[in-house]
Amino acid sequence: MSLVRVFCSTIVLLATLAGCKGQREASVKQDTGPVKIQAAKVATEQVAREVESVGTLFPYEEVVISSEIDGRVEQVTADLGDKVNKGQVLVQVSDEEQRYLLLQNEAQLRQSLERLGLKNEQDRVADIRQTPDVRRAQADLFDAEQRYKRVRNLVEQGIGSRQDLDQAQARYDALQAGYENTLNQMRNLIQEVERFKAIVGLQRKKLRDTSIRAPFQALVKERQVNVGQYVRANTPVFTLVKTDPIRLRIEVPERMAPWIEVGQTALATVEAFGERQFQGKIWRISPTVEQSKRTFVVEVLIANPSGELKPGSYAKGRVHTGKSDNVTLAPARALNYVFGTNKAYVVNGNVIDARDVKVGDRFGDNVEILEGLKEGELVAVTQVARLDTGSRVSLGDEPPREDAARKRN
Repeated sequence: MSLVRVFCSTIVLLATLAGCKGQREASVKQDTGPVKIQAAKVATEQVAREVESVGTLFPYEEVVISSEIDGRVEQVTADLGDKVNKGQVLVQVSDEEQRYLLLQNEAQLRQSLERLGLKNEQDRVADIRQTPDVRRAQADLFDAEQRYKRVRNLVEQGIGSRQDLDQAQARYDALQAGYENTLNQMRNLIQEVERFKAIVGLQRKKLRDTSIRAPFQALVKERQVNVGQYVRANTPVFTLVKTDPIRLRIEVPERMAPWIEVGQTALATVEAFGERQFQGKIWRISPTVEQSKRTFVVEVLIANPSGELKPGSYAKGRVHTGKSDNVTLAPARALNYVFGTNKAYVVNGNVIDARDVKVGDRFGDNVEILEGLKEGELVAVTQVARLDTGSRVSLGDEPPREDAARKRN
């Protein structure tokens, strides 16, 4: 019984081995046959250079509005997403204390103006000798001078006393010194008036600062204050953004620097709007190259009247340049990325010659070939993952090839 079982097992094993051998032979025969492929010719065409890059949308302007005085918030007139106009009051801070301080400073200013004989803040002292205090001192000095001269004449005639002359001269000298002192006081008072004017002007500004206003037409990005809150100077209350126009900031490789100029037309696409294109123009170019990336920043200004484009969004930019070149083009699907290099498979008769190629820009379904292929050579565009140098192939129908200019449009 055991011999029968061993015999049967041996038969099964031999049958299995024979089947595997047959499969291997069939596989070898299948693998050694030519690979049916499609191929396309490498061509040279004149193409207009375009710069494509990715970037981010930024607001045209963004500003954090802060309080310039201390006080309690009485009113907030805007909130997130609101459109505000230039000069519109955003926050009203209590102005009671500022009004009282202004009245006090204005009273001090008026008092100084009256001493100078001025009626309002706009008046100026034309001649310091015409101020009331100086005119009074000048009148007293003139009277003392006349008395001194009369007493001196009497003494010279022998009918006046020496004592009266000394008294008259002392009074005259004192009033002369007083007159000079009054002139100095008026000069100081004029400076004091200017100081009071500055104080009053500053206090009026503080009173105006109780109404926090929008510096330009914008949208509210963030509200940071509530009614009843006590704010201090430099406390942020609102963040405003201006999004029309909006800025697209992209990074361009340094080798493309000669192609980029201010005023060139640029097109932008945003994921939220699919293939829809937004047109703008280059308005800023960075003067330096980022050393770690070997790129420089270009800013595109895009009209955004409806506010569809939002700052912070990811966008793709394409800049039309005036540069045209004759370039060698091959279908992008003819390339196979293997171990860090791009390979193309040139068809020589029915045998493949695998080439390492260096590529440049992409033009629709085609890619620029910098090194490795020549115009007119035939390259495989299908089954490239199965090909290598020496592979045998058979050609099918050549796929239609669209020129780069039409593909880019």
